[in-house]
Amino acid sequence: MSTTLREASRDQLVIRDKTYRYYSLPRAARRLGNLDRLPKSMKVLLENLLRNQDDDIVTEADLRALAGWLEHAHADGEIAYRPARVLMQDFTGVPAVVDLAAMREAVKRLGGDVDKVNPLSPVDLVIDHSVTVDSYGDDRAFAENNQLEMERNLERYKFLRWGQQAFSRFRVVPPENGICHQVNLEYLALTVWHEEQDGEAVAYPDTLVGTDSHTTMVNGLGVLGWGVGGIEAEAAMLGQPVSMLIPDVVGFKLLGKLNEGITATDLVLTVTQMLRKHGVVGKFVEFYGDGLDALPLADRATIANMAPEYGATCGFFPVDAITLDYLRLTGRSEEQIALVEAYSKQQGLWRHHGDEPRFTSTLELDMGSVVASLAGPKRPQDRVALPGVPAAFRASDELDFTKRTHHPDFQTFELDGQTHELHQGAVVIAAITSCTNTSNANILMAAGLLARNAVNKGLRTQPWVKTSLAPGSKVVTDYLAAAGLTPYLDQLGFNLVGYGCTTCIGNSGPLKASIEAAIKSGDLTVGAVLSGNRNFEGRIHPLVKTNWLASPPLVVAYALAGNMMVNLSEDPLGADPQGQPVYLRDIWPGSAEIADAVALVNSAMFHKEYSAVFNGNAQWQNIEVNSTPTYDWQDDSTYIRLTPFFDDMQHQPKPVENIHGARVLAMLGDSVTTDHISPAGNIKVDSPAGLYLRENGVEAGNFNSYGSRRGNYEVMARGTFANIRIRNEMVPGVEGGITRHIPSGDELAIYDAAMRYQRDKVPLAIIAGKEYGSGSSRDWAAKGPRLLGIRVVIAESFERIHRSNLIGMGILPLEFPAGVTRKTLGLTGDETISVSGLDDLTPGQAVAVRITHADGRQEAIQARCRIDTGNELTYFKHDGILNYVIRKML
Repeated sequence: MSTTLREASRDQLVIRDKTYRYYSLPRAARRLGNLDRLPKSMKVLLENLLRNQDDDIVTEADLRALAGWLEHAHADGEIAYRPARVLMQDFTGVPAVVDLAAMREAVKRLGGDVDKVNPLSPVDLVIDHSVTVDSYGDDRAFAENNQLEMERNLERYKFLRWGQQAFSRFRVVPPENGICHQVNLEYLALTVWHEEQDGEAVAYPDTLVGTDSHTTMVNGLGVLGWGVGGIEAEAAMLGQPVSMLIPDVVGFKLLGKLNEGITATDLVLTVTQMLRKHGVVGKFVEFYGDGLDALPLADRATIANMAPEYGATCGFFPVDAITLDYLRLTGRSEEQIALVEAYSKQQGLWRHHGDEPRFTSTLELDMGSVVASLAGPKRPQDRVALPGVPAAFRASDELDFTKRTHHPDFQTFELDGQTHELHQGAVVIAAITSCTNTSNANILMAAGLLARNAVNKGLRTQPWVKTSLAPGSKVVTDYLAAAGLTPYLDQLGFNLVGYGCTTCIGNSGPLKASIEAAIKSGDLTVGAVLSGNRNFEGRIHPLVKTNWLASPPLVVAYALAGNMMVNLSEDPLGADPQGQPVYLRDIWPGSAEIADAVALVNSAMFHKEYSAVFNGNAQWQNIEVNSTPTYDWQDDSTYIRLTPFFDDMQHQPKPVENIHGARVLAMLGDSVTTDHISPAGNIKVDSPAGLYLRENGVEAGNFNSYGSRRGNYEVMARGTFANIRIRNEMVPGVEGGITRHIPSGDELAIYDAAMRYQRDKVPLAIIAGKEYGSGSSRDWAAKGPRLLGIRVVIAESFERIHRSNLIGMGILPLEFPAGVTRKTLGLTGDETISVSGLDDLTPGQAVAVRITHADGRQEAIQARCRIDTGNELTYFKHDGILNYVIRKML
């Protein structure tokens, strides 16, 4: 009997007297053919299939299909990918743990063993999304924000502490330790994973999926990982493979190097714009070219982080000497570094100078052509060169002067006993925040040096600007202090406010009351400048209509200038004490000076900050929890509620039913993000979620955010489509979560309309344009619609993660045929929708959709079913992925 490819590829690697078993790609190539030019990211997938070949879920045909990709740089086929581990943050992690706890209840009700609901893969959850910038601008800010965070989120943190003891292979990094992606990059990731199996040490590439879309940041370290919905991540940690199509791989060739004064942020905004224009949704991007020879690991991580913004599944950087240098800097052991080098070279995963893998398509960028840039006012891919920012601000949809005849261009406001003028374009938030750029010592040191130079020139931050520094790692404050830059940042108001996502996730906190009043009374269009990766509508602050992504030094510069209409390339930032103008070029630090500061970063800082990363502070350690296998649900809780998703579940799934007479709940345009569908930020007092909280005794000051309330399905169902900036075409000219209830003609909140339809047992549909569900990997953007009664979403195209999440919740994603849209069909939202053929679905098939107009006229289209794989179809037939997993356990 012939041996399997898996058995034939077994080999050993000896590193410092320790023997590792591994599955050799060169050995597999003897039967699969030459693999030399296979992209490195595809080699990681191939090794994953090879190691997990069982001739059931993974067969030799799967291996041959992936190896055969080389012939056409494309292959049709579905593969079952098993990541080594799972990464979560608390906004997405809490609902995932709620689901696990609810699954235990379902298994218990159906007579199964609750201990089977346990992670089979290592899971790390980093609490980083819950700190809000309430206090800022002084040395009390960090302690005050931390105290507020613990008070507001105590119930959530108790729940996570329970999960920590109830579930195996589940670790929690407590608050105030950093952002999950930076903790992953600096500490959790190993590049080459190893574990004991059957008494042997087995080595293989470090891989993961994460419940945050920016999981891709770790691709900069040669670790293949990307974001999935919490639903999919739960299935992965419970032993289910991630079902995926063999991806196309776009090669992005980097040449040359950045010019003086140009930052990694400028580079990533340029790359994002290029790749979004090229079209990489659902594809891998792999970076290559001689430009990588001098591209620091932190810059690679910055580019990899933004993969969701350019639309790719991942943005992968192969392992090379720079990878090893970073592993050494961040305190990984010499044994681990030796394993990474030897394994990567042995497996053909090492990047050599002059490597030219085969790609589906390629782009090329000479980094010497990159210019200083921002992105805005509301999409990360809308790059604007620095001189063009004032014009881009004036041209934004939010600034329509034809509508402003009755408003002056500024309002006066009082602050600390002084009167100021707040003008159109005022920068009211300047935040050094998020995983993207606070991972990068080069640009953070540049921000600190620029702050020092500004202070020495006598410049000060404008009084209407809310400033904050929220690093992704505690190491950042160590090296800023070592360089002597902290006092200067503090003098400009960039005091430490916390170690978390803060402004980038919408936790920017309130502005001063007098400033909020001025914005409202003057209907002013103001701006936020942040060093983040997301600037979607309504995300940063409800009163800030334009949001701009920028490098940390430019964030400081805009805090000094105070207005988006200032051209930083030509106009002065302010004046020195003698009244002489000071320009950005006068205070921008040189590259040699930045390099000298970066040289102060050392391994001792990483050892110090990560030596007790799982311990937490005294408040965390003092949280008391019950040691029970199932959670003690509290009926009066407004944070943690037992979800109803498994209430009616039985041992066998019901047959899939066709959809008859579905009403349109909302008709939406292009680029509707998961922020639009399920916001993470403020809860309005008069919204359905706000009314629910008030009815349950929660005062408005304690509402917290939608993100922090994701463990309560009652809040999240009411918050679905509640973004203050969403535009439903069924109610033209109206912003916010409003729709028309067709039978009555009433205009009301989307949640309230959905509940009326639900009482009448009417199924619901969503109609949308291109890129539906772009942005964060937000499982509530699928769970919420499910609770509203939505059965089908018909869009022109879907973003990858959200499409998968819809299927994971039993919602059917359909795409309009080419050339057909809601506009060509003349849809108004008054129609009813029927979908047939669901009892005999196959992946990717054409599905009959009948549209009945209000006047009785009918037309039919053939929509494309975006259930892409056999596994996805299985999940859909089980009414969701978790239902399927529970049934397997039983």
